[in-house]
Order: sequence, then structure tokens, then C-alpha cells
Amino acid sequence: MGKKRKDVYYDVPQVKTIKELVMHGVGKGQDKPLCYYTRDEKLESKSYNDIWRDINAIGTYSFSLGIKKSNVAIIGENSYEWIASFFANLLGQNVSVPLDPKLPAEDLVVLLKDSGCKAIFYSKQYEKYIETFKAMGAPMEHYFCMADFPSYVEKGEKLIADGYTEYMDTEVVPEDLATIVYTSGTTGKSKGVMLSHGNLASQVVSACMCYSGRNTVGFLPLNHTYSWVATIFSGFIVITHGYICEDIKNLVHDFKTHKPQHFAGVPLVVETIYKRIWKTAKKTGREDVLKKGIKISNFLLKFGIDVRRKLFATVHEQLGGNLEFIVVGGAALDPQYEQGLSELGIQVLNGYGITECSPGVTTNTVHNYKSGSVGRPLPCNEIKINDPDEDGVGEIYVRGSNVMQGYYNDPVATAEAFDDGWFKTGDYGRIDEDGFLFFIGRKKNLIVTNNGKNVSPEELEDRLSQRCHAIAEILVYQDKNKIVAEIFPDFEEYKDDAVALIKEAVDKFNRDMPRWKNIDKTIFRDEEFPKTTTLKIRRNYGDAAPVK
Repeated sequence: MGKKRKDVYYDVPQVKTIKELVMHGVGKGQDKPLCYYTRDEKLESKSYNDIWRDINAIGTYSFSLGIKKSNVAIIGENSYEWIASFFANLLGQNVSVPLDPKLPAEDLVVLLKDSGCKAIFYSKQYEKYIETFKAMGAPMEHYFCMADFPSYVEKGEKLIADGYTEYMDTEVVPEDLATIVYTSGTTGKSKGVMLSHGNLASQVVSACMCYSGRNTVGFLPLNHTYSWVATIFSGFIVITHGYICEDIKNLVHDFKTHKPQHFAGVPLVVETIYKRIWKTAKKTGREDVLKKGIKISNFLLKFGIDVRRKLFATVHEQLGGNLEFIVVGGAALDPQYEQGLSELGIQVLNGYGITECSPGVTTNTVHNYKSGSVGRPLPCNEIKINDPDEDGVGEIYVRGSNVMQGYYNDPVATAEAFDDGWFKTGDYGRIDEDGFLFFIGRKKNLIVTNNGKNVSPEELEDRLSQRCHAIAEILVYQDKNKIVAEIFPDFEEYKDDAVALIKEAVDKFNRDMPRWKNIDKTIFRDEEFPKTTTLKIRRNYGDAAPVK
């Protein structure tokens, strides 16, 4: 258990819409840098005034073409043009429909038809998708290539100079729909989550109340809500800059170059960073030195002496030298990585969220955290556990200003998602005596044993991973009346010993756990599990690739 301290909230402007958010940021930031990015191997930047000019020009040009109060899609890699297009829609009462560029074009056409998009902004990299969209009867009337951004800005600026100010004069209110985000869960059909300006604004205000952030490197895909708060919204509150990372393969280089104070990521990124630190130490013959340093540091911390940043300066330099904390969401994080990075002087702040809540619901903060938990509720919402069992575990319910308006064109699913004003997350958890939420697992993934016991597969996955580092990836599920653990061993690190180590760990796990939480069958894979575009393992059971 970590330290328990009183909640500390930072004083931030209480903006009510994304237009108000941007106008606040531009008024405060003006010619200060908002973002940096690399274009043709050259570092470029945009100021707050630059993006204000581009937003108004693009929005004005689209208005002149009759694109008003319309749904407008966006597809492309992370870029400044993606961000400016996104804002240009929102500030003129158009609705942004971000598309996941990792999905097949044929799947995206279904979403485009469902949302009835009138126009689309796309990057040059996805021109072939546009051909497919047109061939399959997508509803768009206008296509805007981001490579032609300068010409759109020029046309928009000329219209403004000639006195056409309809776009700039558009009033946006909190109830206005801002975006339709299609979920990409590990199971089930995508649904269009409707998030209003008020939903998004309350989310970013709450996040900035919880964190005192400075510069960052944004690498999360911009089509996901998590990246909006972490990467493109918060800067307009705290008036700071970020670097737009186009390709996650460049992440280590970008950290070293742009020296972030913090960043937001998913557990897989955190795990990769931690493993790379130890792999580098082993490769350079400094593994024992690092272990000894941790023992010394932990001893000194008992007396309030913190020398971690000095003692592990080499580790910090690998991440730019200025990294203070990492905000983690999107999936459960193994506590060993949270603890491991903390011992090296990097605080990992785990949180819980869901797209329908814009997306953040709870978070640990620098001042108030508990290891293993996903934190306390953000100021914009409250939570409760519905129908808890004897251990206090039940479905997580959320109510607040960040909760969605509903599912697009799906009143039945919308009605089913709410219970007397509370949003039913479909996730199981428990709340402790201090108000910290502990995530247990997905309701739809629960295993029901033949004696009526409910077992969370995520709990078994986490416990086994913590016990045996030879497990690279694991998926637990039910096959008839058996609990199956399907495992991809870490052959790179443990080589031929991996399978034997895992078998031994599973045997000991079964001896230590209640019979109804025992692993009845173990299947080994010789390749990684297929994953969603948010790097979560797809829970499509039964397709094991056994070790050869």
C-alpha cells in the first residue's frame, strides 16, 4: 500500500466547451510553442496563435462548402494536421468522427455509413482507403487531403478577409455533440459513443486539477479519447508544449531528444520500458550494480532521504532525464512494474477509464495514491459498486458530467447502458475504505464454475504474471468446465527454460489458491496473441498456437 494523503487539486480555469478551452489557451499562450513535430527530417513547431489561425481558416473553408452541423471523419497518423482538423470541426458545431487507421478499410466503411459522414479529412498515407471508401458507397461528399492543408488555409483566410465570419461567429454550448467515437473493445461490435463538448471539457478540467504537468511526448494514437486529454487538450489549460510522435518506433529517440516531464501510456509501453532498462543493465554488465543501488535507495527512503534521481541518473537519461511520472490507463497494470519503476525514481500513476466516460473515471495522483489500485474518482464524476458480493466486488457504476450522451443511432443499447442515471461500465471492481478503486475484470469475461463461484480471468492472469516472469503474455478463459491458461512464454529472455519455469509456477499457484481458482489446463503458444489497435489481447478463445 502506498502513502495516503489528502487530495490536492490544482486551480485551473473551469471551461465548459472545447471552443472555450481553445480560446483560453490561445489567449494565454499566443506566440508560445504549442507543439513540435518532425517533417521531412526537420523539427518544426506551431504556436497557439498558429493553430487558432489554421482552425478558423479550415473551419471557414468547410463552412463555405456547406459542411455545417455535419458529421466529419478523420483518418491519419498522428500529426499537427490531424489535431487542427479535429478542432476545426468541433469549434464550428460539426462533429468529429475519428477513425482507427489500423482497421481494414472495409470495416471503416460500415462506420462511415452508420455515422452518415458528409466529409472526411485524410492523410496522404491513407489515399488507398479513400479509393475503397468511394468504391463501397461511403456517404462523404467532400474529401480533404491533409497534404493540401496550406491551400485550404489560404482559401479560408481569403474568405475571412472578405468578411465571411459565419464559422468564427458560431456559438458552441456544452450540450452540443462534439464527437462520435467507435469503440474497439476486445469483444463485441463497435458502438458509436456520443461525447458532448461538456463531457470533454469537464474531463480535461478534472485531469488538469489532478496533475501539475509540463511538457510531454504524445505517442498514443489520436483517434482514441485517452490521447486527447493527455496530448492535445491539456496544453490549452496549463499552457505548455508537447512533441507529436508519429511512429512509436521512434519513442526512445523522441524521449531523449524532447525530454518529457511526463507522458501517458498503456501498460504494454510501461512494461516494455521497464524490461528494456533491465535488459540494458544486463547487457552492459551493470545489473548487480543496479540491484545494489535499489537496496541502498530503499533503505534511505525509510529515513526520508531520496537519492533515486542521482543514483539512477543513467536510467533517467535513457528517458530524457526529466521524466517524473507516467500516467497509465487502458488496461490493468501489473503492480511489479509500478513498484519497479518507483524504485528507480519514476512514479507510475495508474488510472481507470472507459470511452463512454470521456474516458477517465479514476486516477492515482502524485499526492494521493495506492499501489495496485486505479485511484480515486476524478472531480467530474462519482462511482459506486452495484450489488457487491461478500468481498465488496461488483459492477462499477459511474455518474457525472463526463458520461456520454448515449450510443449513436442505438437507443436500445443506450437504455441498457444506464441504471437510474448511473452508467453501467460492464467492469467489476471494489472500493476500499479510503475510496480507492481496485479493478477486478470485465463482467462479460467472468468465469462461472460448476459450483457457482465467479472467477475473474484478469485476476488469475495478473497473479500468475507476477509469480513467473517467464510469462510474456497470458490469457485465462473457460472451456466447458475447465479453467484454461493460454500462455506465450518469454523465449527471448528464458529460452528453453521458459516452459518448465511456467509449469512449475502454475503447479505452485494451484497449491496456493482455492480449488475453484485453479488452472485446470495450460496451453503454450509459439507466437504473441493477436491484439486490438489499443494493444489489448483479443479475447477470442480457442485458437491456440501450440509450441512446436
